[in-house]
Amino acid sequence: MSDILYIVLPAYNEEDNIEYVVKSWYAILKGKDELSRIVIADSGSTDKTHEILTYLQKEFSKIMVLSNTGKYHGEKVIALYDYAIKSGANWIFQTDSDGQTNPDEFEAFWNLRSKYDGIFGMRISRGDGKSRAFVEKVVCLLLKLYFGVKIPDANAPFRLMNTEILKKYLYRLSPDYNIPNIMITTYFSYYNEKITFNKISFKPRQGGVNSINISKIIKIGWKSLWDFRKLKKGMKYEHDKNG
Repeated sequence: MSDILYIVLPAYNEEDNIEYVVKSWYAILKGKDELSRIVIADSGSTDKTHEILTYLQKEFSKIMVLSNTGKYHGEKVIALYDYAIKSGANWIFQTDSDGQTNPDEFEAFWNLRSKYDGIFGMRISRGDGKSRAFVEKVVCLLLKLYFGVKIPDANAPFRLMNTEILKKYLYRLSPDYNIPNIMITTYFSYYNEKITFNKISFKPRQGGVNSINISKIIKIGWKSLWDFRKLKKGMKYEHDKNG
């Protein structure tokens, strides 16, 4: 199997972070397959994020920018995965552009790719506040109740996935689904794919404004309960059909 790696990052109003973050992750491509790329989805930014990305593209040949995706985080993540799959990536690594994750921790994930099809980050300590850590615990409890999966961190933006396995599940979600990473982690676990969870650090946001506040999280959460029911029905139907 080839080792073409696509590092994908959604971005929104990240002018304070984006140059440092992209350069830090770009360094990971050194020594990887020549067809490897870093792809940033920036659509809807009202600051200088896109201007900075355009400048970086001129300096670094392996940077790609998607500017025609939806505005919100979930739809950007789905569009990035779709782009990487269709571009021939063998491995897709997703993180965010707010500077909360550490590129130095990537290599430990990369070294596990021969053993696992999904290596997911597990945030033991979180720099983004107790309220978000609490939300994550509630999410993991709901996933256990709805899908019977035991997941320590469902939504960490630090995940390396085998493209062939991701393809099996990505297109079950609508292009504007709010929380794709949560459901992708759930699918990998529910269908007993080869996965593991590795501890990662998680710093406070390094700049910019978080587009997802607690009020939005609650709204997304209520909608997710309905989505979980529908997705669970589909999974149960498939299970019954296959005996």
